[in-house]
Amino acid sequence: MVILQTKINSLIGDLYLVASEKGLKGVYWKKQPYLFYEHKNEKINDILCQTEKQLSEYFSGQRQEFNLDLDMVGTPFQKKVWNQLLKIPYGSTFSYLEISKQIDNEKAFRAVGNANGKNPFSIIIPCHRVIASDGSLGGYAGGVDRKIKLLNFEKNRVHL
Repeated sequence: MVILQTKINSLIGDLYLVASEKGLKGVYWKKQPYLFYEHKNEKINDILCQTEKQLSEYFSGQRQEFNLDLDMVGTPFQKKVWNQLLKIPYGSTFSYLEISKQIDNEKAFRAVGNANGKNPFSIIIPCHRVIASDGSLGGYAGGVDRKIKLLNFEKNRVHL
């Protein structure tokens, strides 16, 4: 299987987009061990270009949801959590406990946090919208500073 990546600049720093012929594999804060997309694979290059376009629209305030094919690799539980994260409205936050209740597994809030932390689709699957029950931000793969920027960005554009 061919996997390629590209690097884009965003309002919150460099992002590395990784894709296969099945779809987007991830949005990362650091370079991944894959070839860059200058290699000839029209389908993968299309996926990377479409992702870059949609992220650009997001950061310019023109997009609140993403419409991309995802090559989602994870456990059934992780996929269930990630699919639930997609339901969090733009500009909103939910707690780990709220997510665990929504997937009918109230006691799994720590496992929800773990699955949230392993989400490879930063921004696309909005794990930055998940916070602790006490209102604190918790962690974020891109760093809490980026999480704050993303939450403030969405909060200020919620009325698009």
